Amino acid sequence: MSSFEITQTLVDSVVKISQEAGDRIMEIYAKDFDIYEKNDASPLTEADLAAHLHILESLNRISDIPVLSEESSDISWETRKSWNRYWLVDPLDGTKEFIKKNGEFTVNIALIEYGEPTLGVVHAPVLETTYVGWVGVEAYKLHKGSRETISTKPHQSSDVWQVVGSRSHQSPEINKVLSALGGENKLIAMGSSLKLCCVADGTAHVYPRVGPTSEWDTAAAHAVVLAAGGKVTVLNVDKPLDPDASPLRYNQKESVLNPFFMVIS
Repeated sequence: MSSFEITQTLVDSVVKISQEAGDRIMEIYAKDFDIYEKNDASPLTEADLAAHLHILESLNRISDIPVLSEESSDISWETRKSWNRYWLVDPLDGTKEFIKKNGEFTVNIALIEYGEPTLGVVHAPVLETTYVGWVGVEAYKLHKGSRETISTKPHQSSDVWQVVGSRSHQSPEINKVLSALGGENKLIAMGSSLKLCCVADGTAHVYPRVGPTSEWDTAAAHAVVLAAGGKVTVLNVDKPLDPDASPLRYNQKESVLNPFFMVIS
């Protein structure tokens, strides 16, 4: 494992795997689908499982790195804490958006190395868009055959904070964070990890998260943000723009729940 390195071939393979998983999701999205219940009572569809199985089998073919997926998350901390490098996957991020059929769901595949995301692919099947972040190398967006380099630098200067937030989850604490930003702000509602990608490609300035998320919800898009020049840090709601805030890290504890965090360009 010490000789492992990220190559363009590996990146292209992960992009292909995410898009193939998206194709399997779309086959189910186009018809009526069954809804099961997870232990936490959130909806689980056939699409989650179809995408999970494809990603798991495909990643196992291209590497011997362990995989932690939302749909196979019962790997003990005793096992996980020895992982210096692993794949972190959410085969269908935004299940509620999928059920609502609003298109705002994604396939998330990240490579985590020593607690930090170093490669991330976020594929939005309905939008026919794939975000890729190779930290330290490049960030780009694939859309209907075109390839565009992305950056967190906002598309246009503005005195109004463009703030992206959750469509399915909101917290009263968000108002406290928005107030602390100062000035005017415009809250743009959106589902899934697309929120982080909006900061990564410069269409939003900031994404404060003051609701529950798991590590697989954020890791892939976190890599895209980092590669595009942004930051993802632990959020203090009283000081959301703290320059000394700690970076969000992965696989540091038994729980896979994230703390509140801030994504900023």
